Amino acid sequence: MRIVFFGSPPFAVAALSALVAANQDIVGVVTQPDKPAGRGNQLKPPAVKVFAQAAGLDVLQPAKVRDGTLAQWLRERSPDLGVVAAYGRILTQEVLDVPALGCVNLHASLLPRWRGASPIARAIAAGDRASGVCLMQMDAGLDTGAVLDRVVVPIGPDETTPQLEERLAAAGAQLLVRRLADLEARSLVAVPQPSEGVSVAPPIDKHEGLLDFTKPASHLHAQVRGLQPWPGCSFACAAAPGEQWKVAPEDLLVGDHRAEPGTVAATDRQHVWIACGEGSLGVAWLQRPGKNRAPAPDVVRGVRRGLGDALWQTT
Repeated sequence: MRIVFFGSPPFAVAALSALVAANQDIVGVVTQPDKPAGRGNQLKPPAVKVFAQAAGLDVLQPAKVRDGTLAQWLRERSPDLGVVAAYGRILTQEVLDVPALGCVNLHASLLPRWRGASPIARAIAAGDRASGVCLMQMDAGLDTGAVLDRVVVPIGPDETTPQLEERLAAAGAQLLVRRLADLEARSLVAVPQPSEGVSVAPPIDKHEGLLDFTKPASHLHAQVRGLQPWPGCSFACAAAPGEQWKVAPEDLLVGDHRAEPGTVAATDRQHVWIACGEGSLGVAWLQRPGKNRAPAPDVVRGVRRGLGDALWQTT
């Protein structure tokens, strides 16, 4: 088949790489424009662009998708199928209608749960036990199309967003390649999404990384793992007014200590146990502003906080 591919972040590279490895005819790759990044605001290309150019593929980075330019570019290439994986923009019906077989999307959730931009982070932060990838027939809505096939991927108890994203990307790429012949033959049955169980995964906002120790420890454990690498999770430290201390996801534990939320409930050689609304959060690594990450017991001793002392500033 003649395939046009839409995608931007590393998640999408796995699918594009699998198509190339399967000797598919990639007639064009559409990705987002380069964006400023880093301290110097240097323009950084999307991961898909880097891979596509290295593979010698034709790349388009439209600033807009609704002005007709993209649709015309696609028509000039006469694609049989459009494949979308985390492109980052909603495609118009005009664009979706160009490929003879339509467009399919690899979405990293078990639809209709977590439609939208941040399904992996939302699933982990919500404490979901499983995620997955849906191969869906695209329509003009936000991840509302009928599902052609899916793969279920359990979420590990200590898994972070980057770790799960890597596994989902591989699973989605395998699903896509396995179903290419069926897509060409139009033999897959498109199952409409149920109206029950719909949830939306909007982009993550920076304030969502603030920890509230009145919540259960299990909730905070999921929050810290889910909101990686950005924005990360932190709390206002009562022992160092004005400082936000970051909590690392590595070696993070949930305990059953009981004390006033936000106080030091216990310490051991590896963890500081911070009391929560239910149970306690065992923190192994903390990072103060402008400093490197360090063992949590050392950081807490450095501000002379011990058992029963407040570590979290509530206001």
